[in-house]
Amino acid sequence: MTGPLYAVGRFCSRYHYPVIAAWVITAVVLVLLGQASGDKTNDNLTLPGTGSTKATNLLEDKLPAQAYGSNPLVIESHGAKLSGASYSKAVSATVSKLSKDPIVTSAINPLSSQGSDFLSKNGRIGYVPVTLSVGPGDLSLEQAQRVLDAGNPAVAAGLDVSVGGYVGQQLSKPSTEISEAIGLTAAVIILLLAFGTVTAMAMPILSAVLGLACALSIIRLLENVIEVPSTASTLATMIGLGVGIDYALFIVTRHKLQLKDGMEVMESVARATATAGGAVVFAGFTVIVALCSLFVAGIPLVTALGLTAAVAVVVAVLAASTLLPAMLGALGPHINSLRVHLGKTHPDDKEPHGWERWARWVAGRPLPAAIVAGLILVVLALPIRDLELGQQDNSVQPKSTTARQNYDGLSQGFGAGFNGPLLVAVKFGSPAKPDQKNLDEIKSKQKQLDAQQQQIAAEEEAAGVPPDQAQQDAQKQTASQQQKLDQQRKQAEDPASDPRLTTLQEDISKAPDVKAVSGASLDKQGTAAVFSVVSGSSPSADATVDLVNDLRETVIPKALKGTDLTAYVGGQTAGYIDLADEISDQLPLMILLVVGLSFVILVLAFRSILVPLKAAFMNLLSVAAAYGVVTAVFQKGWGASLIGLDHSIPIVSFVPLLMFAILFGLSMDYEVFLMTQIREHFESHGDAKRAVIEELANTGRVITSAALIMVFVFSSFILNGNPVVKEFGVGLAVAIAIDATIVRCLLVPALMVLISERAWWLPPGLDRHLPHLNIEGGEYFAKRDAAARSPEPVAVGTSGSD
Repeated sequence: MTGPLYAVGRFCSRYHYPVIAAWVITAVVLVLLGQASGDKTNDNLTLPGTGSTKATNLLEDKLPAQAYGSNPLVIESHGAKLSGASYSKAVSATVSKLSKDPIVTSAINPLSSQGSDFLSKNGRIGYVPVTLSVGPGDLSLEQAQRVLDAGNPAVAAGLDVSVGGYVGQQLSKPSTEISEAIGLTAAVIILLLAFGTVTAMAMPILSAVLGLACALSIIRLLENVIEVPSTASTLATMIGLGVGIDYALFIVTRHKLQLKDGMEVMESVARATATAGGAVVFAGFTVIVALCSLFVAGIPLVTALGLTAAVAVVVAVLAASTLLPAMLGALGPHINSLRVHLGKTHPDDKEPHGWERWARWVAGRPLPAAIVAGLILVVLALPIRDLELGQQDNSVQPKSTTARQNYDGLSQGFGAGFNGPLLVAVKFGSPAKPDQKNLDEIKSKQKQLDAQQQQIAAEEEAAGVPPDQAQQDAQKQTASQQQKLDQQRKQAEDPASDPRLTTLQEDISKAPDVKAVSGASLDKQGTAAVFSVVSGSSPSADATVDLVNDLRETVIPKALKGTDLTAYVGGQTAGYIDLADEISDQLPLMILLVVGLSFVILVLAFRSILVPLKAAFMNLLSVAAAYGVVTAVFQKGWGASLIGLDHSIPIVSFVPLLMFAILFGLSMDYEVFLMTQIREHFESHGDAKRAVIEELANTGRVITSAALIMVFVFSSFILNGNPVVKEFGVGLAVAIAIDATIVRCLLVPALMVLISERAWWLPPGLDRHLPHLNIEGGEYFAKRDAAARSPEPVAVGTSGSD
């Protein structure tokens, strides 16, 4: 790897302007293509074999208009009732405008007899259930805005209007510009402190930003090919910005040190790309492997998030190994220009003696240091015992978003359960038929009513009333009875009155925590039906989870026993419950897989058994500590108000899984940089303790700077209104802070001193079969430099390991 990277670095630094131009043109083209393709994210909850997915598949096949449920458009009055003269016209105008929209297939007026269930008891809150012909994956931002704008007549009349469902989610995506600005500002300050020059500081920033622009555009283009979740771009921004700056930081640091030692600029750029760049490529590869391993879980949403995050890492590595060398080549010797003094001395004027003193202190007390670090990590990880996986909840969205306003309106007018109704999809073995028993009873009642009319008419005629008039009088006197009977007949003739279906609905309505069960809708053939079930609790409540499990395991099987019906509980709420269950089952496997792959990679990299074992153990401890902090903050609510939350919220099911893959990959980055330096020092003089001290003294400043940048970048996204992004921001920031301080500056040095030279032991049999990898190319350049000094031609090693 060293030889090709050296050639790439030399080429890019020599032909710097064409390379920079190629990157800029590529970025511009990708950005334009991405903008032209539009936003087509899709929070797909498809999980093969689960009840929610079976329900969706059945409805997409038989009742496509019902497959994704409705989007409630809430209309709220703070004064008179909606049915009053001042508001009723505005409500009707809103419904009329909705009905005219080409993507709206159904919109029911809450003031109509059909929509009486959609009006609150006090008459001040109503909602229009809006069914669309497009699902969440195909709904554009413009279409979603049209649905909300249909409420303008109501707004003009002084009413509050908000929309929920997947329309509300589309319109309530928080922007990331503020978080990105804060993260970049923090990075600028930290890089100025680390480098002391504006020119050196600008290199990692420009490389990361240009690479991120390309990555986000690629992700947007991927939305046209695969189903990309709405949080993918935000997560990719966090990862891409963090690793993009960090990777460039390591290369620029090596380049500056080489220039300080008198190396020629182009040679220094090439060597920095081959040495520090080799570690960057290797570290990036470990992150990509960890993220792509999520594919094994078989969960489309998780796979897509891992893939898009991996795209950001791939582009960051490419930018650091090609664009950055080109910019360094163009800058030439001016990298130390525009010096900035932010303290009494300049970073280039002194050695980091403080890190050397710390390293000697830790090396002199390795056992106490390891015990203290381990205890801190264990204490931080303790809340993980109470970790429970849940689902997203709009109750913690910013109050300025239409999704949150809709949630509050529905909760106030109808109950929190209306924010996440369950969809029960029913498949008939034989087509649904009207209840014949009811029809017979209605026919009997009709005969009785006819006889009553004849008797009244006969009495009228006996009193001298003409026959026609007597018949009309009889019909008038029984009109209300006839109207009621006609309505009953209409309902009885509807296939939805099939006893198999009505029995199921009645049994579900009696289940604990069920607040309401809607009427059923059937397909034309009578082979499928759907109705909604509203819980008395919020979508994210444990009671709702218990209800779904109770319906699936007890209520529905009992109600359908002896029939040829099959029923599935679906909808978004049930989908997230299935997702949490699936991830709970897959998490141990994913942890084992990622740890196993990382172990193999590190064995190949360092030709050691103890170093990879130590790395796996340390990374598991730091991830567990991060899980503990996330559980304490979000699930227990400790300090939740400090990050903009009104109350505690569940840990969104896919967050721990994604966090593990990301954190394990990023932790390996620091492991590679640390262990590479320790091994080089150890091989040069054979003193394990001295190697640890020298490594920490030499790399302490750069690794701390890199970690601080990531911590600030991740922390800045806590300002994002999306609770999922907040959880990622807190978890990743805490994990990196723990990893760069307690683990890398205390626990790892202490353990490396304790195990001493045994750290580099490898069984002889295994040693003969492993390839020789040289991450930072020490052997390659040793041979190269020896050849340059030798008066006789000396062959330079060109093995695959380089």
